[in-house]
Amino acid sequence: MALTRDFKETVKDRADRDPEFRKELLTEALEAIVCGEAEVAKILLRDYINATIGFANVSKAVDISPKSLMRMLSQDGNPNVNNLFSVTRFLQKKAGVQFKVVSAEPKKAKKRELVH
Repeated sequence: MALTRDFKETVKDRADRDPEFRKELLTEALEAIVCGEAEVAKILLRDYINATIGFANVSKAVDISPKSLMRMLSQDGNPNVNNLFSVTRFLQKKAGVQFKVVSAEPKKAKKRELVH
């Protein structure tokens, strides 16, 4: 079955009307970074930025050109840690959330949570 709507448009429409969806999209992106899943994190960050504030606004806030930011988060992009952290710090601030890693009890997996 063929898709009838552009994926970006569908994600944007959902993000516009559902604050919980926006929060979860950002949460998933940040969890992917913590878990070392860079490819997944870049896709999710791209989707989040496109669906919310746009690359122009993020690039202005973090002082990276829009083209460089888009390239950084592309499939072949290789963001340095300072740029990646600048972007994620700004996105958290703009969304009004703070992500932090919390250590779990011994012999259990680390627990990740989003703090509002």
